[in-house]
Amino acid sequence: MSEPILFADLALSEPVLKAIQAVGYEVPSPIQAAAIPVLLQGGDILGMAQTGTGKTAAFALPLLSKLDLSQNDPQILVLAPTRELAIQVAEAFQKYAAELPGFHVLPIYGGQDMTSQLRQLKRGVHVVVGTPGRVMDHLRRGSLNLNNLKSLVLDEADEMLRMGFIDDVEWILEHTPATRQTALFSATMPREIRKVCDNYLRDAKEIKIASTQSTGDNIEQVYWMVSGTNKLDALTRILEVEPFDGMIIFVRTKTATVELAEKLEARGYSASALNGDMNQQLRERAIERLKTGKLDIVIATDVAARGIDVERISHVVNYDIPYDSEAYVHRIGRTGRAGRSGKAILFVAPREKRLLYTIEKATRKPITLMELPSGATVTKHRIDQFTQQITDTLKEQADLSFFNDLLAEYSHANDVSPEEIASALAFLLQRERPLQVKFTDIKPERERRDRDDRGGRDRDDRGGRDRGPREDRPRRERNDENMDRYRIEVGRNHEARPGDIVGAIANEAGIESRFIGHIKLHDEFSTVDLPTGISKDILAKLKKVRVRNRPLEISLDTGPRGGDDFPGRGKPKRDFGPREGGGREGGYRDRDGGRDKPRFNDRDNASKKSGYRPKKSD
Repeated sequence: MSEPILFADLALSEPVLKAIQAVGYEVPSPIQAAAIPVLLQGGDILGMAQTGTGKTAAFALPLLSKLDLSQNDPQILVLAPTRELAIQVAEAFQKYAAELPGFHVLPIYGGQDMTSQLRQLKRGVHVVVGTPGRVMDHLRRGSLNLNNLKSLVLDEADEMLRMGFIDDVEWILEHTPATRQTALFSATMPREIRKVCDNYLRDAKEIKIASTQSTGDNIEQVYWMVSGTNKLDALTRILEVEPFDGMIIFVRTKTATVELAEKLEARGYSASALNGDMNQQLRERAIERLKTGKLDIVIATDVAARGIDVERISHVVNYDIPYDSEAYVHRIGRTGRAGRSGKAILFVAPREKRLLYTIEKATRKPITLMELPSGATVTKHRIDQFTQQITDTLKEQADLSFFNDLLAEYSHANDVSPEEIASALAFLLQRERPLQVKFTDIKPERERRDRDDRGGRDRDDRGGRDRGPREDRPRRERNDENMDRYRIEVGRNHEARPGDIVGAIANEAGIESRFIGHIKLHDEFSTVDLPTGISKDILAKLKKVRVRNRPLEISLDTGPRGGDDFPGRGKPKRDFGPREGGGREGGYRDRDGGRDKPRFNDRDNASKKSGYRPKKSD
């Protein structure tokens, strides 16, 4: 049997090799092993591979290896169908370029502040990852200079075709140097994609990879949609009521392993960090303690968890969702060992839904929505444990005569009943871990899709709903009891638009745009309704976010609700009503689902060539 190919065998640059070794990559996936040599030599490729087969690294690693850091104009352009994928690909480039000093990558997409993008492009970037509509906007403005472009990547080309972007893609291809290197990746090969390949690729090598990923049938897979509450609080609730033996909790960074371990230990759990900074002796000691039951929870990174084989691991928690399905399969494979059953729990923020769909599609297994345990559920569980302790103590037939005499004497001397004494002792016993839990119950987001019927005519390829024309959709009714009104220090006089505000909040807070409520623009400030229960950390982050070059300085609004005017604050220009389902915010949208053009002008202004029509949610 021949030895497997390693990344070290693929002639990648030394800095790139160091970066991928740091994240734990050793053996390339089939698409990586086939594509990297061709791209390193400057050839074009046509890659037919499912999402989750490692294709991002297949084009990012060789293109980064050829990058000239002294040239500040974009040398690599990646076109992606959605803003979520653009962000994901940009983050992957940043990770693989960790050893390249001065490297800059910029994701550009609709809904993001154009001023910030213009500033960063003027400053200079090496790699641009963008959605077709926003890339076209910059090319027309002249703010994106592709004269020195060396490589162009079309990621998920069939998805761009399905979303109506294929004419835009061809327009962009026509505005790039003819000498460029081109890589096209597509899960399927429709006639229109084949036509693009014939017209714009030169002697492309075809690479076809079938996805073989699967997860064990003995592993129950569930996810919780992060909405409003702190992830740590949610994890604590789950640990309270979920019966587990041993557990691995996966996070993305080494720092997070230590921080989360300390927080769980402070809450009374036997937990330890496991990361690449630990020497081999400490790592082996932690795993041995997990095996022998002296340790119940390990918080680990993907790299540190490689090779862990502990039969008593009954649960895996993906505290941070992995960026690719290969990592997910590896993670949850730590449970369900030796024929045992296991459970995998996945935390998914609203902006990470696409990663969830990717994992389901690649593994061909549904991941079901779980209900976060309520405060009442946790209280009942603690009471059950408490009463069981009493029952077990009585069953042990321990000699309790000393305590009986002591309490009888106390009862007589102080004229209190045995019940009152028992209540006082119970109170003392549970003081460190109160039986009555006071959680603010979170109403979980209900996804508006049937997870068991994705193939129906009202579903799109990624599991989202085909929502149909806007005018046919009912407006979402909102319950103001579940919304809080916030004031932000940017308004009409600063040329702010609802689209700017929605984009900033959605991108930074991870709140889906359809859950952002009424926005009212005033002269010097604006108000926005957001879901109740937003954490202090998110609010602190939003305070620093800039719209029209001004910090939001978001704070709870103390003015009257319901009126159009706020005394002494100026009259709102317009009430941009509640967002509709499907992610189209207020009255603004652009070709990528952003909000840069008034909705009532979209159809009049749309290019007939591009076949513009209302897009599905991306």
